[in-house]
Amino acid sequence: MASERLLLIVEDDAAFARTLGRSFERRQYQVLHASQRDEVEEMLERHSPTHAVVDLKLEGNTSGLSCVQLLHQHNPDMLIVVLTGFASINTAVEAIKLGACQYLAKPSNTDDIEAAFGHIAGSAEVELTNRSTSIKTLEWERIHEVLAETDFNISEAARRLGMHRRTLARKLEKQRVK
Repeated sequence: MASERLLLIVEDDAAFARTLGRSFERRQYQVLHASQRDEVEEMLERHSPTHAVVDLKLEGNTSGLSCVQLLHQHNPDMLIVVLTGFASINTAVEAIKLGACQYLAKPSNTDDIEAAFGHIAGSAEVELTNRSTSIKTLEWERIHEVLAETDFNISEAARRLGMHRRTLARKLEKQRVK
């Protein structure tokens, strides 16, 4: 069973990747780890993962979306879940377009990720909300949209948003308002 499920974790936080990897190994997955796009390319030369968990923001403000695209090109049937602490509608849509089957906001655990691997098809039965989007949520979405456009360059994103870099940094440190 282990040889049937080879999981590639693309995560620059080594401690988190190690913990997540151990948890998936207990579930009979073989686990590989890469912390950046170059390592993903090297892994794909030697291995053919069936599953992948990709962090959206990698070391050096690199976007994990390029890894999603690379993984999907390597194997269109691979089940790819994007995991991020910087969730936005824009990056979620792009992740799905590039080949991810699901997009999860952190914190997510192994149960959430494994459930996401199993939930590939969309559902028209998803409950719609009657509440309109708040100004704070719209601001949060716009900030993260610009961050994605600038490959998570804080200074450039702040310039495009017309705010001081420190102001943007403070906003990013706050919890998301729902």
